[in-house]
Amino acid sequence: MKAMILAGGFGTRLAEETNVRPKPMVEIGGKPILWHIMSHYFKHGISEFVICLGYKGDYIKKFFLDYAPTMSNFTIDLSTQKLDIHELKAESWKVTLVDTGLKTMTGGRIKRAIHHLVPDEPFCLTYGDGLSDVDITKSIAFHQSHGKLATVTAVTPPGRFGVLDIKKNSCVVGFREKIASDQYRINGGFFVLNPAIKEYIENDQSVWEQEPLLQLAENNELRSWMHDGFWQPMDTLRDKKILEELWNTGYPPWRV
Repeated sequence: MKAMILAGGFGTRLAEETNVRPKPMVEIGGKPILWHIMSHYFKHGISEFVICLGYKGDYIKKFFLDYAPTMSNFTIDLSTQKLDIHELKAESWKVTLVDTGLKTMTGGRIKRAIHHLVPDEPFCLTYGDGLSDVDITKSIAFHQSHGKLATVTAVTPPGRFGVLDIKKNSCVVGFREKIASDQYRINGGFFVLNPAIKEYIENDQSVWEQEPLLQLAENNELRSWMHDGFWQPMDTLRDKKILEELWNTGYPPWRV
């Protein structure tokens, strides 16, 4: 099974970082968040990736072109540019990088790159800007068990504020962090999909999270995989700092 990663957006809410690099290349603990996401999939046995590029896509291409030499010792003959890598330390990933257009929407990116997947074989899909400890293996098994076209991981967004425990007489008896039962679920990414979902995507301007998902739901082709564990997007500089702080503890929830 392959995983497709949407990595082409402008990342305007993280402009402090994305003025110089695409958001999936913003680093957490010295590694791009894209690398952390791929490592999580690899933990669950997925080693082939299709990455949908757009804004500053060349930055991502260069990262993977230079990846093996950067991670290893090597000898280079400058006259011939022949490169001999010693003690290769790179991961055993196969990565397909697809330029899906600068202004293409998320659905359009999927449709442009879907021919790089295995026909009639389910695939994983996620965004290149969020981390989680979701059990990919179990979500795939769930998808295969229900026989529908699409599975979305449903998560509770992290609360920016604590929750007051209040009795009926207005007496505050405690203060705690938000829990899953405090609010509704949202799309957390980490989809498992059948390639036939491409028929629900009209063109480059199709937003995956809008008409395609709505039509899948209306046609009874969408199921939700409930995830109550860690999930944290990286939409803002504040989110990045949260992920950095978790990494610096030495035990970040998503770490392989």
